[in-house]
Amino acid sequence: MSWGTELWDQFDNLDKHTQWGIDFIERYAKFVKERLDIEQTYAKQLRNLVKKYCPKRSKEEEPRFTSCLSFYSVLNELNDYAGQREVVAEEMTHKVYGELMRYSQDFKAERKHHLQEGRKAQQHLDHCWKQMDNSKRKFERESKEAEKSQITYDRFDNDINATKSEVEKAKAQFYLRTHMADESKNEYAAQLQNFNGEQWKHFNNAIPHIFKNLQDMDERRTVKLGETYRSFAEAERRVIPIVSKCLEGMVSAAKAVDSRKDSIIVVESFKSGFDPPGDFPFEDFSQHLSRSGSDGTISSTPKVEREREAPAPRSDPKHPMSKTKNKLWLFGKKPKAPSLEDYSHLPPEQRRKRLQQRIDELGKELQKEIDQRDALNKMKDVYEKNPQMGDPISLQPKISETMCNMEKLRSELHKNETWLSEVEGKQSSRGDRRHSADNHHHTPQGRESPEGSYTDDTSQEHQTPQKRTTPPKPGPPNPDPHEFDDEFDDDDPLLVIGHCKALYSFDGQNEGTLVMADDEVLYIIEEDKGDGWTRARKQSGEEGYVPTSYVEITMEKNSKGS
Repeated sequence: MSWGTELWDQFDNLDKHTQWGIDFIERYAKFVKERLDIEQTYAKQLRNLVKKYCPKRSKEEEPRFTSCLSFYSVLNELNDYAGQREVVAEEMTHKVYGELMRYSQDFKAERKHHLQEGRKAQQHLDHCWKQMDNSKRKFERESKEAEKSQITYDRFDNDINATKSEVEKAKAQFYLRTHMADESKNEYAAQLQNFNGEQWKHFNNAIPHIFKNLQDMDERRTVKLGETYRSFAEAERRVIPIVSKCLEGMVSAAKAVDSRKDSIIVVESFKSGFDPPGDFPFEDFSQHLSRSGSDGTISSTPKVEREREAPAPRSDPKHPMSKTKNKLWLFGKKPKAPSLEDYSHLPPEQRRKRLQQRIDELGKELQKEIDQRDALNKMKDVYEKNPQMGDPISLQPKISETMCNMEKLRSELHKNETWLSEVEGKQSSRGDRRHSADNHHHTPQGRESPEGSYTDDTSQEHQTPQKRTTPPKPGPPNPDPHEFDDEFDDDDPLLVIGHCKALYSFDGQNEGTLVMADDEVLYIIEEDKGDGWTRARKQSGEEGYVPTSYVEITMEKNSKGS
């Protein structure tokens, strides 16, 4: 149905309708703008949330638990999901909002052009009507003047008293007015014919054409709105497959949580490699008491029964072991932080893992330097064969620097491998000592005395231990002088981290060493740092170094914390 034939007289209403169409486009564009703002804000908040709960960490601090890794996978998927929300906002910006704004401007310009043409056609018709109306009024006026001049002429012509000149004058005036009336009539007829023709063109050609253009414009506006509605939905539907993958990734991350694997990681992370502490030996302080006849119960009581009846030793407030429970860093001096280069501050198992990790990293760095050296040598060969490509001498400083880096890395790698072999050797020797000690303690016949001797007779008080081959002594201990300064500055003695039993006697002739009798029990206050010496303390409080291979060591459970 055409607007030109049906709405030929509704120019003003069509003007209002097309203006309403522009207002509706702008209103919908405003809705889309607010919608994409919501998407952008939502995506930004999601990214900030992911950034907040996924802080940057160093490579060593990265969590290895499956629950943590799955959570970070969920965060990564959520970050990708936020990216898809940004894609939706971008699609709406370019394909919906931007398209609407461009079309709105074009729609306004086209509407203005068509309405101007309609107004010009209406103004032309009004002009033709005014010309026709003016000629009509002039014809009416001239006809009345001609009629008056005729009446005057007839009056003078019939008046016998009128002179001939008056009659001739009235007659001439009558003829003039009649001629002017005829000309006005002809002009009016021509203007009327012209107006009727322009009016027919106006309502049959100009207005239908203009209204047809307005109708096409309005229909295109409606089609454009439908397309933008579709684009609005397509922008959302286009990201649904990727969003689904993000959600599937979150589900997969949830399925990847493995409690058993996390438990294994806990063991690997905190396993110290220390042996569990053994039983504390019985310390018989009544060996040197004189036994008289009146005190026969002491001599006649079997040794095993005395061990059973002996009361548990009380906690001595001056004893170093009792101080470990009450000493807090908050109220005391914090221990000196050890060197981290060889990871000697870590338990054996953790130290071995760190050293192995460091060796792997050094190996990768060394391989990179080797590859770079080979590449530089190849480039140097090319330059020597083709001097126009470059100067081979210019590569020599870089080759020398690479070789220097390789030497440094090899030296560092050898040093770490040496430390690793020491740790692995200690762990194997500790395992051998523990195995022999277990066999020694679980001898099916006989019982161990407080001094370390074995007897089949419960009434026998003491026996001389069997002769054992003395292992070679290590080199003299070389403690850090600054370490002694820090310890003497502290009022509290070193904490006891275990105890040991002397397998062999030691004379302690070197400075800083401790005299040790066979089967004597000592307190361990500092572990072997790889030099073969362990720092110990006697019951009397005397401290010094003893050969690690001369003693059987038992560490406390909380020695790492101490």
